[in-house]
Amino acid sequence: MINGENANINMSIKVRENNNINTYRILKRAIDIFASIFGIIILCPLVVVVFIANKLSKDDGPIFFMQKRIGEDGKPFRLYKFRTMVVNADKILMKKLKEDKEFREKYLSYRKVENDERITKIGKFLRKTSLDEFPQFINVLKGDMSLVGPRPYLFREKKDMGEYYKYIIQCKPGITGLWQVSGRNRNTFNERLILDLEYYNNRNLLYDIKLLFKTVLSVFKKEGAM
Repeated sequence: MINGENANINMSIKVRENNNINTYRILKRAIDIFASIFGIIILCPLVVVVFIANKLSKDDGPIFFMQKRIGEDGKPFRLYKFRTMVVNADKILMKKLKEDKEFREKYLSYRKVENDERITKIGKFLRKTSLDEFPQFINVLKGDMSLVGPRPYLFREKKDMGEYYKYIIQCKPGITGLWQVSGRNRNTFNERLILDLEYYNNRNLLYDIKLLFKTVLSVFKKEGAM
C-alpha cells in the first residue's frame, strides 16, 4: 500500500510540475509577443537610420545579417541582426584561423575577438549599444526566440557543446539571458555553457524579469560588449 501511495505522490508532483511549466510557457509567450511588437515599432525607424549611416560611411553591403542557428529542440532557424561586419567576414575569419595560431587559440576559447578588424565603423557603435540585436525581435514574434533564454548557438558549435546541448535546446534561445548579464563576451565558451545550464535549471517568470532588468543596466553600462 505504501508503494502505491508513493507512486500517487510522485504522479501528483509530476502533474504539478508540468502545469507550472505550461503556465510559464504561456505567460512567457504572451510577454514575448507584446514586447516584440513594441521592439519592431522601434526597429522600423532604426533601419532607416542604420541605412543612412552605412551610406555615409560608404558601406554598400546589406543592412541585415542572417545566419542559421540552433533553436528549441535542435531545430534550425534564421537569426536576424544588423550587419556589423564587412561582407566577407567569414572568409577573413577562416583564413586567419588557419594562418594565426595565437588568434586561433583565443577564438576557440571565447568565440569572440577583441578589436576585431572585420567590424565596421557603424558596427562598433551598434555592438557597444546592443542595437545590433534589435532585428531579433522579428525572431521573437515568429516564435523562433524568446526575450530571455540561452545563447543562440551556431551549428558548428554543436559538437563543442557536449552534454550541455540536450538541456540547452529545451529552451528557446533568447535575445538576452544569464550569459549576457554575467560578463557577456568576457566569458569563455565553456563558461557560457555553464551559465545557460544554470538558466535551464532555474527558469521561471520572475527569474526572466530579473534578467531583463539586469540586461537594461548592463547595456547602459556597456559591460562586456565587443
